[in-house]
Amino acid sequence: MSEMRYLDLHGERVAYRDAGSGEALLLIHGMAGSSATWRAVIPELSKKYRVLAPDLLGHGESTKPRGDYSLGAFAASLRDLLDALDISRATVVGQSLGGGVAMQFTYQHREYCQRLALISSGGLGPDLNWILRFLSAPGAELLLPVVAPKPVLTVGNKLGSWLKSAGVEAPRATEMWSAYSSLADQQTRQAFLRTLRSVVDYRGQAVSALGKIHVSHGLPTLLIWGEEDKIIPVAHGHAAHDAVPGSRLEVLAGVGHFPHVESPIAVVDILDDFITTTGQDVDQMPRQLRSP
Repeated sequence: MSEMRYLDLHGERVAYRDAGSGEALLLIHGMAGSSATWRAVIPELSKKYRVLAPDLLGHGESTKPRGDYSLGAFAASLRDLLDALDISRATVVGQSLGGGVAMQFTYQHREYCQRLALISSGGLGPDLNWILRFLSAPGAELLLPVVAPKPVLTVGNKLGSWLKSAGVEAPRATEMWSAYSSLADQQTRQAFLRTLRSVVDYRGQAVSALGKIHVSHGLPTLLIWGEEDKIIPVAHGHAAHDAVPGSRLEVLAGVGHFPHVESPIAVVDILDDFITTTGQDVDQMPRQLRSP
């Protein structure tokens, strides 16, 4: 996979991966994740496209300020990243929290968006796994160091290495372990809770794009979901598909919350077909004045 690169944006270090050339794809990871989540799809996608995969602020190797972790703030920072890299338009691909960020990005900065692809996306209804609802409650910051203590992580990492060396692959479990183990770091933990509480409360997802997803009308929209997603149910994908005329929904059998990790070849093929069949000059709306 491509090496990490770094950029200073408004005094904060943003880490990102940038591979390939051609039409741009902006890949946005989920909560407690990083650009590494795209490791199985970047090599294939970068054969035909320029693939940009940042670590959102508060995640991965980007800095973790005491700041704004709202969807709008993430969208604005992604716009600034595209500007810094002289990318004027991109197909925006978001997974889980990244899907919510992607929808916010298309809402705030539509002129940058050539297409929208949502993978197991957040922001499409209240339903959510109980663990994330629980962690959004007051006091979770006291619990998390107990939930993810370093000795447990050390043992888990050793076990994971042993299983991998023995040829045992479990992509879904590996991805969930990666997110879980990242919470051992105090700064990452604080950024995770700020991000989580900006979109989730004890009742579930508190931010929904369904009410304004109609603004993406005319923007080619793809939805990819795992049939066995236990974190955000596939019903959200069907609801979004119904809400966006002309959208395309692909449900992958036997796949959970991480289709790009669990079934990367299928996801690459679907994305490539989506881009190819919607053409290069789709939705060529005039560039508008950029938001400050």
